[in-house]
Amino acid sequence: MKFGFYASSLLAGTALAGAPGIALADEADADANQIVVTTQKVEQRAVDVPITLSVQSGERMRDLGVTEVGELSAYVPGLNVQVQSANNPGFVIRGITSDSGSAQQGPRVTLYYNGVDISRSRGAYQGIYDLDRVEVAKGPQATLFGTAATIGAISFVSAKPEAGTSASLTGSYGNLDARRIEGFVNLGNDVIAARIAGQWKKRDGYIENLAPGQDDLYAQDQFGLRGSVRFTPTTDFTADFVLTYDRQRNSGTPFLSKSLGSTSVDGLYDAAYLGGSPLSGELLGSDKLGLDRDVYDANLTLSWDFADGWNFTTVNGYRNFDALEVFDADGSAAWFLEFAEHAKGWQASHEGRFTYSDPKWRASFGWNYFVEDSSQYVPFSTELGTFLQCYAGIIPGLGCVADDNSVPASAAAGLATGGLLTQLPYSSWTKNYGRNQTWSMFGDVSWTPVEQLELTAGARVLIEKRRSGFASNQPVAPIYGAILLPYPDTAGETVYARRSYAAVLPRFNALYRVAPNVNLYATISKGRRSPVVQLPNAANTVAYADEIASETVWNFEGGIKGSAGMFSGSLGVYYDKYDNFQVSVIEDGRTVTRSAGSASNIGVEAELDARLTSWLSAFGNVGFISGGIDDKASNGAFAGDKFRLQPKWQWSAGFNLNAPLNDSTSVFLTPSITYRSKIYFEIPNTEAISQDPVTLVNLRGGFSLMQGKFQIAGYARNLTDKKYLMDAGNTGGSFGYPTFIPAEPRTYGIELTARY
Repeated sequence: MKFGFYASSLLAGTALAGAPGIALADEADADANQIVVTTQKVEQRAVDVPITLSVQSGERMRDLGVTEVGELSAYVPGLNVQVQSANNPGFVIRGITSDSGSAQQGPRVTLYYNGVDISRSRGAYQGIYDLDRVEVAKGPQATLFGTAATIGAISFVSAKPEAGTSASLTGSYGNLDARRIEGFVNLGNDVIAARIAGQWKKRDGYIENLAPGQDDLYAQDQFGLRGSVRFTPTTDFTADFVLTYDRQRNSGTPFLSKSLGSTSVDGLYDAAYLGGSPLSGELLGSDKLGLDRDVYDANLTLSWDFADGWNFTTVNGYRNFDALEVFDADGSAAWFLEFAEHAKGWQASHEGRFTYSDPKWRASFGWNYFVEDSSQYVPFSTELGTFLQCYAGIIPGLGCVADDNSVPASAAAGLATGGLLTQLPYSSWTKNYGRNQTWSMFGDVSWTPVEQLELTAGARVLIEKRRSGFASNQPVAPIYGAILLPYPDTAGETVYARRSYAAVLPRFNALYRVAPNVNLYATISKGRRSPVVQLPNAANTVAYADEIASETVWNFEGGIKGSAGMFSGSLGVYYDKYDNFQVSVIEDGRTVTRSAGSASNIGVEAELDARLTSWLSAFGNVGFISGGIDDKASNGAFAGDKFRLQPKWQWSAGFNLNAPLNDSTSVFLTPSITYRSKIYFEIPNTEAISQDPVTLVNLRGGFSLMQGKFQIAGYARNLTDKKYLMDAGNTGGSFGYPTFIPAEPRTYGIELTARY
């Protein structure tokens, strides 16, 4: 019944677009307004790409005031980005999340930066500045974006150097003492050009931290710098070299407890008491809660038109990340669950691709090699009496943390030992490793038998080698006589397991041109998430490795995209069927991968832009998802669960006014409203670990002076100061104390821009 409704909606939209009563936009005018993308590795109008594709240009993001990757998803149907920390971003396409920090697990959603895979979670986040565009390709895209594009890809394309001299500088100041400076300088000619761009952001935390010696929570101190050189010695050859540095020195994540001390989340933004361990500097790597992260990235792209219709492009990249985050997992004043994560690693890739194009045929084929080597080191610190009292209640009636943030549990060691020992510090650590290599060959062929019809078929054949490692030091706790965390003890020695895999991932697409600027499309494609070679295994030993089989998905979708009169947009319907759906769950403080069995999704996505006048345009988009893990007995405890961070409904709308007041001055205003329905933060789902629907209002407006050379603007995000959760559950939940992370409150400020 639901599928029939969606199909009817699609057919109705198709009929409307092709109706003779609607005048199609002038082809030349429409082409001038079309965004050019490289999703299929050739330059095309977005309307001619036969997949569901959302594109946000750099100009649109500036109009909306988007300065964080987490803000972007509010304006792209089917996309959610949850930045719990710059060290732990979650990227969600059509309800499927990719946010695991384990070095042993592969991502589902590919992140590409200038054509290079940067999908490893701990190295993926970076500042959003001086971008040409962001392309969000939905559905499996193995032949286009590599093995990690199980259900979609997000491609960030930076602005490239160009001939001429230009520059821009923006400075802003807002509440929470928020300061931001960003800009670029571009110099060059038709042969060689260079561009340097950067962004610096600093802001106070919005959760006061009462713990002595600690900073307020969720403060930002971020810096990004990008240098680019473009060399074009002839019209047939282009070389782009891009270097990027990204840095965070952010304060701690506000893991707030509902049941320990006065860090109640009822008010969400009330003061917290997160102090970490008194031995944090020695055991966890830093005396203060927070994140210390550096990312270095290098990219070289060469493009050569070497014969009529032929091109060869090679994309080469290297990325290195090093991130230490110290966090208080119990969300209270107790020396109970104090952790850190030191994630570091590197990725390198090489791709070569030949493309050919003529009026009847378009073909591409090539090869790719990708290698990553990363690790995740997790030290743990606690006081044994406090741990046993809070976790197991060894002293009846003593309690864990009082409402005044005193810690009665700290007396447990003395009471249990008759005063012989008053404090029993305990620490342990685990470390997982992953070295993953993929060799693949791919090809696509598109055939245009008649002018209106284009048919595409392609496949990627891959061979994969995965090596997982595990090491730990889990000493027996004094007096208690056992280890505290559920990991085997390797006494610091590393145990490895190696496996090899192969797969074939096809795609089939059809595009039918209803009119010069209106296209129908349909696609069938297969996606795959790599198997997990998991150490330690389900039996919690290192004698052998768990092999969590590859997750596969078949994607079926169709839609319409194009422009008619003042309107442009798209409408798509899709169905996804998963086998061996992988989930990350926390079991007794340990994050592991499990197979939840079969899963499915059916959904609709639509985007609409209306250019009402030369100075006023409006936009809107909507996404609907119905699905999750299939409700059948063979799926066990996961049966019937919704995917993590999957809203049933998501939409946004707004308008962009840019009206001239005279020859040199104009006024602009861009209000927008975004909506997201209820989401669950964990699988299996529970009502306590969820967030009800959220509606946010954002606003940006001001004046443009001297024909756009100067601009003064005001901005406000979350204008109504909506209080809601960003995440819940987390590590503390597996010990009986789930924690809750409040999302950003209302922020506002003023912004000045000068352009040359």
